[in-house]
Amino acid sequence: MTQTQLTPYTWGALLLLAAIWGGSFLAIRTALDEIGPLTSVFYRTSIAAVFLWLVMLARHDVPKISSTLWIGFGGMGLLNNVIPFCLMAWGQLYIETGLTSILNASTAIFGVLVAALVFADEKLTLRKTLGVGVGFIGVVVAIGPSNLLTFDITSTAQFAVIAGTFSYALAGAWGRLRLGGLSALHASAGMLTASSIMMTPLMLIFEGVPSVDLAVSTWMGVLYFALIATAAAYLLYYKVLALAGAGNLLLVTLLIPPVAIVLGALVRGENLMPSAYLGFALLALGLAILDPRLTRRKRMV
Repeated sequence: MTQTQLTPYTWGALLLLAAIWGGSFLAIRTALDEIGPLTSVFYRTSIAAVFLWLVMLARHDVPKISSTLWIGFGGMGLLNNVIPFCLMAWGQLYIETGLTSILNASTAIFGVLVAALVFADEKLTLRKTLGVGVGFIGVVVAIGPSNLLTFDITSTAQFAVIAGTFSYALAGAWGRLRLGGLSALHASAGMLTASSIMMTPLMLIFEGVPSVDLAVSTWMGVLYFALIATAAAYLLYYKVLALAGAGNLLLVTLLIPPVAIVLGALVRGENLMPSAYLGFALLALGLAILDPRLTRRKRMV
């Protein structure tokens, strides 16, 4: 079995994906200055879904969707979009975009635990256990030990983001169980369509009919995180997966926070506590332990 080697082209694809997703945290926070979290998620999923359906129509590549497949799309939409997008958008109202991106990096840590519980071929080894342990210490440090003992709005927002990353991990297992074999385009379009259907009543009940009379900066944020950071990024993600392999793709997790931190500082004047950077370093160490290929970039046979 050959581990894909990173070429200049694949490095460029990895960096582009990290830049796109790193910028999404700023785009979401910008939109939240004018619209509510649920409305932002509705715009994100529905605009992205429409875009992907147009792509399928243009390619004459519309799949036949059974009721069983819709169940798969519904579960994936709930776990990979509705729950994490809503929790993280709400959390960003009260914590920095850079810190949100750091906590988001714990998705890979939770993913290992969920996979070990669900799949027989993903048992926890000593190395995985050590990596998960170091990663969790990083999460605690990034949040701040004192925030674990108090439940103010800031600490609650941080826990909401962490809950969102756990939902991402559950989505990974659900996707493997229910959506295996689907193309990236079909899986993404179906998932986002189901998410939009679920978000519509939630938004209408809690935030009302969305306004289209928004500031230019708000629309720029909405269109960025819907079309670029969601629709296009999902397709690019699967392209990078094919080019770089699953192990190398973990690098994106480590490249996203620096982008989000720099953008948050430059555009919104955010400053993170030193503990956030230390926590991110520990998270990165935990990921490196989980997959040594992150620090050993030679071809493996």
